[in-house]
Amino acid sequence: MKIRKRLVLLTLAFTAALLAGGCSVGTDKTNKIKDLDFTVVSEDRQPEELKSIIEEKKTQEFKVTYVDGEYLYICIGYGEQKTGGYSIAVKQLYLTENAVYVDTSLLGPSAEESNKEGVSYPYIVIKCENVDKTVVFD
Repeated sequence: MKIRKRLVLLTLAFTAALLAGGCSVGTDKTNKIKDLDFTVVSEDRQPEELKSIIEEKKTQEFKVTYVDGEYLYICIGYGEQKTGGYSIAVKQLYLTENAVYVDTSLLGPSAEESNKEGVSYPYIVIKCENVDKTVVFD
């Protein structure tokens, strides 16, 4: 009987160790796999359908993705600004196991450009390979 109890206890301990070890195994799905190469696309090189979408949304902040065959277009707009001279910097664009992460920032106009009158609608269109993953905007 003592042997049977020991065997049961050893089996339970072994099973508990396997279960505990299994819970700690895994990968973080937000770890960067690689930076993605990209191109900033000027308006004259954007697909017509994408231009129309941007035109409809440009007065408000927007985040849009568009796929055209082998390319993924990531579009980020900062809405109406009171002056011109703004630019947008791509801080990060990288691939993880589950998604593409993009982070941009709006850079204000220089002192002389901020005095110019007129409304602007700064946005950026980023073109990269289509990796068939969800885009996460940071």
